[in-house]
Amino acid sequence: MTPPAGDRDPAHTPVRVLLCDDHAVVRAGLLALLSSAPGIEVIGEAGDGEEAVALAAALRPDVVLMDLQLGSGIDGIEATRRIAGLPEREAEREAGREVECDDGRDAEREAGRAGGRDVEREAAGRGAAGRGAPHVLVLTTYDTDADINRAIEAGATGYLLKAERPEELFSAIRAAAAGRSTLSAPVAHRVLAQMRSPRPGLTDRELDILGQLARGLSNREIARALFISEATVKTHLGRIYDKLGVDTRAGAVSVAKEQRLLP
Repeated sequence: MTPPAGDRDPAHTPVRVLLCDDHAVVRAGLLALLSSAPGIEVIGEAGDGEEAVALAAALRPDVVLMDLQLGSGIDGIEATRRIAGLPEREAEREAGREVECDDGRDAEREAGRAGGRDVEREAAGRGAAGRGAPHVLVLTTYDTDADINRAIEAGATGYLLKAERPEELFSAIRAAAAGRSTLSAPVAHRVLAQMRSPRPGLTDRELDILGQLARGLSNREIARALFISEATVKTHLGRIYDKLGVDTRAGAVSVAKEQRLLP
């Protein structure tokens, strides 16, 4: 069993990992794979975003290995954002407990010292460990610009594709535990390409089509609403996808909402 966070020697402590993937077979495969890696220990599994957030708060892993598409409920982006926000919420709870438990700590401290150990020092160690935010390492099959940007903005420490070799995954987990960022080579290439050539903004006509898209209209319905041909709609949609870094209608609407391109 893994010792409490405050009692472990960091130099000899395995990286504690929480898995989040909505496919049980994938989780089983990752569990088997990570079990073979020295210095890495899986301490929990989550099948959806809400469960991942709850387990991250309760178990305080070093790294959460997060998929992006999680079926129903919140997706991996929102789960990442909530996990990254755990330190603030934990600090608030700690402040409340500190006010309530001062008298109890005095008694516990005296009892502990009588037994030859400093309870206050141990409690402080556990508190410091509890305030640390788990690092989120995205592990997904999706490498669109929109997914990458959203994950990084949500607080992900790294972004890996599931096609990576096991050794790369192990290395990325250890790097994430130390707070270092890791990107798969294709992801790093896309990030650099974005920085070198920022995408142009949407035209007024593209914004019009995007607004109709958000209403759930088909290409034919959009063409009728805007008095243009379906072929023109398809051409504009292709340009919208390129500019937003997506490849689906739902992805375009999602990114447009995040970037406040829709009313």
